[in-house]
Amino acid sequence: MAVVKLDSGYNIGVDPVSCTFVERPPSSPAKQLEVIQNNNLPTLAIVSTGGTIASRIDYRTGSVTSQFDASDILTAIPELKDIANYRTIPLATILSENMTPAIWQDLARAVYDEIRNGVKGIIVTHGTDTMAYSAAATSFMIDTPVPIVFVGSQRSADRPSSDNAMNAVCAAAAATSDLGEVAVVMHATTNDDICAIHRGTRVRKMHSSRRDAFQSIGIESIGTVEYPSRTVTLKESTIRRGKYKLALHDNLEEHCGLLQFYPGMSPDLLNAYQGYKGLVLAGTGLGHVSTTLIPRLCKLIETGTMIVMTSQCLHGRVCDRVYDTGRDLLAAGIIEGGDMLPEAALVKLMWVLGNEQDLKKAGTLMQTDLKGECSSRSPHGL
Repeated sequence: MAVVKLDSGYNIGVDPVSCTFVERPPSSPAKQLEVIQNNNLPTLAIVSTGGTIASRIDYRTGSVTSQFDASDILTAIPELKDIANYRTIPLATILSENMTPAIWQDLARAVYDEIRNGVKGIIVTHGTDTMAYSAAATSFMIDTPVPIVFVGSQRSADRPSSDNAMNAVCAAAAATSDLGEVAVVMHATTNDDICAIHRGTRVRKMHSSRRDAFQSIGIESIGTVEYPSRTVTLKESTIRRGKYKLALHDNLEEHCGLLQFYPGMSPDLLNAYQGYKGLVLAGTGLGHVSTTLIPRLCKLIETGTMIVMTSQCLHGRVCDRVYDTGRDLLAAGIIEGGDMLPEAALVKLMWVLGNEQDLKKAGTLMQTDLKGECSSRSPHGL
């Protein structure tokens, strides 16, 4: 199959038999354009990890591949130069399914160093599929006095419907605002009119391809960025710049897992987690699994695995005191995860067990709101 790039930006596949191939000499590498900075503007750091926002078409396969670095992003989106002066750190060039806890730690250290060196905000370019995990991990590992803004795109830059430029511009506006926490900035609607600012521990990708795929879960978004005016509006509950003193706590316990319960699940599946330090269960409704799993869960807990119960419902909270199964789970030693998202609970569990060896204290921390990931009461309507 031959892949042909159309003027519209889309690609079509053509039977090679119907094509005439013309051999051309290899072209010289394009000269990197110099990015002219404005030193009168605040300085931001762009930490690039890859993803669709930093991707282009790969004509070898006809698919999108992560190839751009942070400097390419500045060249491709000139409007960014009107907002700030930038330092660029190409940390990784991966699609986000290849993200790991070790890269989270490298990311946290790079962000910490840039803030310590005086930047006024951080932009992290990241693939959308696992961006919520990385934003949550960074939230727990860094106490930040400045905005740390994760941004990505649902559609690559070579597509006419790409959201990369607007998302990047809105992220830069948020990174120069009074925001003082880790956030995700992405399209709030399918139009090019406004981006939402989501708390890093409360956001989830809710659609595979829509430009407004990201939503805040359990709370409202913490702010908005209007486009093209770049007007930033923060909610009253949003943490402001300078509230926290810079600190890095980058220990993570990688031997933790996330498992979703389903009807008929065999208890034997839990054997795979023997020896793990922690396990998050995404249970049904108020936080339930079948009674056949409880003896095996007891065994895991007795041998040192901390187990945290969350809900597949996403909205609402775990309460294992209503039905007999829930009470049996509590008696076995399950820790209720409140209204934490399962993925946020996993990252938090890695962080808690990496920084607290006493399991009783660790259990208390899992039920304590550290970075806005859980609340004592769920707001009405959410």
